[in-house]
Amino acid sequence: MARVTSKLQVAVPKRLAEAYGIRPGDELEFVPAGDVIRVVPPGAIARPLDVAERLRRFDQATSRQRSRQERRRREP
Repeated sequence: MARVTSKLQVAVPKRLAEAYGIRPGDELEFVPAGDVIRVVPPGAIARPLDVAERLRRFDQATSRQRSRQERRRREP
């Protein structure tokens, strides 16, 4: 897990930086995606999502939302 500094900077974990080819000085794009933030590494190709992928992501988001609602109901 990364921690935000007082200057609002975030360190990328080494294993992720290596996996995605992120190097010192690279610029990362932070993209709002509902209640999460996507970090887009350099050289990532933004491709349009096909219908199946859009539906899969919608189902995942719906499942996360249901889980959050269930947790809220169980909290005292």
